[in-house]
Amino acid sequence: MSSPEIAVLSVAQPVEDQDRALAFYREVLGFEVRRDVRMGTTRWLEVAPPGSPVTVALVARGSGVPAGIRLGVHHINPLHETLQRDEVDVDDAVIRSASAPAMFGVRDPDGNDVVFVELPGD
Repeated sequence: MSSPEIAVLSVAQPVEDQDRALAFYREVLGFEVRRDVRMGTTRWLEVAPPGSPVTVALVARGSGVPAGIRLGVHHINPLHETLQRDEVDVDDAVIRSASAPAMFGVRDPDGNDVVFVELPGD
């Protein structure tokens, strides 16, 4: 597989209480809020140290949102097709939603989630 340009976007950290976690990351660690939006019934909350291009997504435990790494890539469909052809443990389809960018997940050899998210542009 030829390597597409990939950027680390975020690492998802499962938390019991998003507001309590937000208070810790903001007040104790000095992180800033980068995103705090509703995506359907899910709250998507991202924080980061000032100036950091990579965020920590504070995902509600039990929400169905996988913990793990989120990687940004342009042209998500060809990557999805290539990974399927290479018999990687990949989601059957790219998920598309009006409230979120296109994305799909893969599992590494140890079963850890890696989510590819389509970057805007190109």
